Amino acid sequence: MFKAFPRVGRRRALQGAGAAFMAVGLLLWWLLPLGDEPPSGNITFSTGSPHGVYQKYGSLLRNALKRDMPDLDVRLQLSDGSQKNVARVAAGTADFTIAAADAVETYREDAGPGAEQLRGVARLYDDYVHLVVPSSSDVESVEDLKGKRVAIGLPDSGVRLIATQVLRTAGIDPRTGITPLSDGIATGPEGLKSGRIDAFFWSGGLPTDGLTELADDFAFRFVPLDADFVTRLQSQGGAARYYRATTMPESAYPAVQHGTPVPTMAVSNLLVTRSDVDPKLTEWLTRTVIRSRDKIGADVHSAQLVDLRTAIYTDPVPLHEGARRYYRSVKP
Repeated sequence: MFKAFPRVGRRRALQGAGAAFMAVGLLLWWLLPLGDEPPSGNITFSTGSPHGVYQKYGSLLRNALKRDMPDLDVRLQLSDGSQKNVARVAAGTADFTIAAADAVETYREDAGPGAEQLRGVARLYDDYVHLVVPSSSDVESVEDLKGKRVAIGLPDSGVRLIATQVLRTAGIDPRTGITPLSDGIATGPEGLKSGRIDAFFWSGGLPTDGLTELADDFAFRFVPLDADFVTRLQSQGGAARYYRATTMPESAYPAVQHGTPVPTMAVSNLLVTRSDVDPKLTEWLTRTVIRSRDKIGADVHSAQLVDLRTAIYTDPVPLHEGARRYYRSVKP
């Protein structure tokens, strides 16, 4: 026969069981909104080019959303990049997107249609500026690009916005001081490899597949953007205040960097929507973004940097009401 627990032992056992039950309950409450039906319907998510991080992140996030909201149909829409993404969401042709903070601010400064309706869901990860040249190139600084054939990104991309400002800071007119080419990450690497272009700009998460693949069979390097240069750029104000000096870690492209970090600049990416998007849907989507960080991060290294403590900082746009509800629900 089992020996009866002493009275104190039973009480402690019950208290321990109750604490464990509460802990499990709190965990489930954080993971899933108990007693609430998942949103359904259709949404459009504007991403980026096929070889960029936006598209890869969007595809993996769609899979995560399917698990949490099985009756929600998420349509991915390819895009030239941040500037196109912001315009689509503001106009209502897309419901959610990823866009760099400088592109969002530029759209707001230009008073683009629907700019006042833009809202933030989460601060995601940083884009790093890559200025790429063949290893044999004589280009050692931005100033050396004068007279070169330079790919400055697709017309509506965030890359175009950054490249234009970087060139102007270096005293180069992006229309006449170089031969400007509208290549993005989909065609820039091959253009560099074939000799059609001398250099190309890219702004994206680390690492970007298009550059990792190029490193397999072509020798290239990154031109540095040092802290003094970034300070000169920031002094222009406006959208430039969202740039910060940083270094590309040596682990980003090991075959290219050979253990050496590269001075450059970064800009934050935001998950953006509109104020009229359903708060319940946005709350659920925000939850999935935070919950899926590690799973998506296994394939998109940049996603590992999504952090609950910094996700709420979506400047220059205010948080969407649904996102605010989620962050309040998990506030310690």
